[in-house]
Amino acid sequence: MTIPGFPIASLEDLRQLYPPVLERARLKTQIRLDKHCRAFIEKSPFLTLSTQGPEGADVTPRGDAPGFVHILDDSTIAIPDWRGNNRLDSLTNVLSNPHVGLLFFIPGIIETLRVNGDAIITAAPEVVHRWSVNNSHPATALIVTIHEAFLHCGKALIRSRLWHDDYKAPMPLYGQMLKDQIDVPDTAAEMQASIEDAYKNKLY
Repeated sequence: MTIPGFPIASLEDLRQLYPPVLERARLKTQIRLDKHCRAFIEKSPFLTLSTQGPEGADVTPRGDAPGFVHILDDSTIAIPDWRGNNRLDSLTNVLSNPHVGLLFFIPGIIETLRVNGDAIITAAPEVVHRWSVNNSHPATALIVTIHEAFLHCGKALIRSRLWHDDYKAPMPLYGQMLKDQIDVPDTAAEMQASIEDAYKNKLY
């Protein structure tokens, strides 16, 4: 694909295309969790986790009941790693590069909370046993030391109408999409049944 024009390669050229940063946007970064950041995390059932490793960048979802991210103190949080697909993309990246970015969502709230920091992986029982569902515990947890946290305005969620029904769209079943993408002997129906069983019986 031919990309028209020249890539923007300097901060000076980039900044010329945008207005100056609003003072409130520049000043809003917190180095510790204040009462509003804490409340946002405590009420959030969903976040995205961004990591960077030797193979490149990765973003994965993390979710559970509000409060599933535990606030250990004003600069440290703990995130459980419940059952997933066992690819371990994010955790593998953290082993080589501890820098992580988090984006917290609360359903119905158009603003989000951004948190950046350094993560370590722990399997210490006194940490992973903080979460217990049906006598199950996460295999590991991420301990994130926060370097900055700030609330992000709602323009993206307003434009996307994320909490409305406007852009809901039908998609093929997950099992069918996987069957179309990978060469395995299982039928789409068998794959879908396995997926639904995992959703029902293997969340924790």
